Amino acid sequence: MHTSHSTPLRIALIGAGVMGRQHVGTMKQVPDVELVAVVDPFTHSLADEEGVAAFTDTRTMLSAVKPDAALIVNPNDLHVPTALDCIAAGVPALLEKPVATSLDDARRLIGALCDSPVPLLVGHHRRHNPVIARAKTLIDAGALGRPSLATALWQTRKPDAYYDMTWRREPGAGVILINLVHETDLLRHLYGEVVEVQAFTSNALRGFAVEDTATINFRFESGALASIVGSDAVASPWGWEKNLNEVPKFAKEYDQPCLLLSGTEGALSIPQLKLWRYGERADWEAPLSQQQIGYQAEDPQVLQLRHFVSVARGEVAPLISVEDAARTIAVVDAIHQAARERRAVTPTYP
Repeated sequence: MHTSHSTPLRIALIGAGVMGRQHVGTMKQVPDVELVAVVDPFTHSLADEEGVAAFTDTRTMLSAVKPDAALIVNPNDLHVPTALDCIAAGVPALLEKPVATSLDDARRLIGALCDSPVPLLVGHHRRHNPVIARAKTLIDAGALGRPSLATALWQTRKPDAYYDMTWRREPGAGVILINLVHETDLLRHLYGEVVEVQAFTSNALRGFAVEDTATINFRFESGALASIVGSDAVASPWGWEKNLNEVPKFAKEYDQPCLLLSGTEGALSIPQLKLWRYGERADWEAPLSQQQIGYQAEDPQVLQLRHFVSVARGEVAPLISVEDAARTIAVVDAIHQAARERRAVTPTYP
């Protein structure tokens, strides 16, 4: 859909929970958007605060308001049906991750998009972070030589009260689906497609029906290997929220890395963006030089929304398509299967 740049993009918000409010806050930092409606079956409070029309049903809103675009931020199991409603109405959408709760649902959405010109952007916002954008540029430019290894660390101690919500203790939750899906997506983004997965999981620390700790190994199409070492029940300074300032409420350890990338010619620590390379002599006895790579820090949610405005106006293709996001879900499915069956698994891609 093409709209004039002199008029703001009229956006409807579908889902008025914590993430919905966060998106409204982000909208206030992007000048060429306007909130025109909020859909939520349980509350009108956000719509009332913002002075916009409140609806309990997505289809009713789409018909009555005819927004230029929509933000889909409702519960995970409603993502695909809501996105299908938006596609049917010709309304571009930013769909919060996960794109779907199953590969079958993701396939339904991919099929609908094949028959429609309506663009859909999936909200894996970390890919918009300038740190990741810079790292991707460096890797693609050959700064690491041939990318060969990666280690992702996400280790923290969630408070016991976090698990007062029953769903967080039951299948469908667990540290892999709630947290390590992000590391999985970033590794795919930086190193390419995963062709084989191995995993161990444990629930020994919390004793719930879902895992609290996991070690995951990946083999990529390129021949590169990677591992994720994660837990939501340990004391540690390593993890995205601690090492970057995306979510201010978490205590920070800015000098600690959560992603270590290495190749035949160099190594890179994230988020520090320190690049290590040999000089004239490349062997283990020779010194490595260290270069601090600069970048412009910006809020990835703001960058994501700006990108979505361009996507909705038909100016650019989505950075994260439904098919791309579905491939991350396929890898997560393979991780669970590998842990359950104690064997290497090849992801089944949509």
